[in-house]
Amino acid sequence: MPAKPGPSPEVLAEFETHRRELCAYAYRMLGSSFEAEDAVQETFTRAWRSYDSFEGRASLRSWLYKIATNICLDMLDRPQSRARPMDLNGPGRADSPLPPPQPDYVWIEPIPNALAFGADPAEHASTKDTLRLAFVAACQHLPATQRAILIMREVLRFSATETAEALTMSPASVNSALQRARATMSKVTPEVADSFDEADEAQRKLVDDFVTAFEAYDMNALTALLKADVALSMPPFELWISGPENVAAFMLGTGSACRDSRLVPLAGANGAPAFGHYKPSEEPGVWVPWSITILELDGPTIAGLNFFLDTDKLFPLFGLPPTWTEGSSN
Repeated sequence: MPAKPGPSPEVLAEFETHRRELCAYAYRMLGSSFEAEDAVQETFTRAWRSYDSFEGRASLRSWLYKIATNICLDMLDRPQSRARPMDLNGPGRADSPLPPPQPDYVWIEPIPNALAFGADPAEHASTKDTLRLAFVAACQHLPATQRAILIMREVLRFSATETAEALTMSPASVNSALQRARATMSKVTPEVADSFDEADEAQRKLVDDFVTAFEAYDMNALTALLKADVALSMPPFELWISGPENVAAFMLGTGSACRDSRLVPLAGANGAPAFGHYKPSEEPGVWVPWSITILELDGPTIAGLNFFLDTDKLFPLFGLPPTWTEGSSN
């Protein structure tokens, strides 16, 4: 018997219109941009295989979210939730030696804006806060089903009925779980810093001043930009540093390999200003990958310095070259 034909090219093209929002959803659920991409690809594969059973009783978008949710819940059947270093322990001393790196599955990973945001600027603005590293890390404190319910109801604005359909639950159970999820999030979500708005001249100047100070390795200028309780973290290391003086001491000590670095602007990550961070190599005039660096802003100061050091995975994800020279285009 010949195989049934799959969906038409038009339907597959409609699948694609939902890729970025599904990727953002899976990222909030999983805390990993790579796992999120895998989840979306598996969602489309399953949707393609079972399209004949989709009878239009729900919207295509709702149906895709139902499939994606089941895939994410299966992927979350693991012993450990992802975290940020500050979720695991208190701040370290600036002169502390770096501990052994932890496996990549321990950490919240960054996600490029281009993977998570659609072309609609209004949608971008309304969902940016829920892609913050701190929000995604806070979500990891929730049981998987509560996490899905919170994201679907609070971020995606699904109704209780739509959410219940996706999770094969009753609307009453969804609402009860949502209340528990809200209570947990109120305890574990840190104070919200400012959203980054590229049109905000003061914020752009703050970011530009940071780049100038960091590339000059001018610790006086750098610390003047930092919030009093600024946090510096460097996954895959558990060690994190708090406070401008400790950040400067760390930079001049254990972190001194970053002297004479170059910060190559990216189109953003997690809705925040981000850079491909290259450090000097042994070859003059050539810089090599060091981190994806993401800034968190709070008013006229920088509240978070996030250095993600798994460059073998992350630089290709952000479309960055393996080396940088003075003649490279940003």
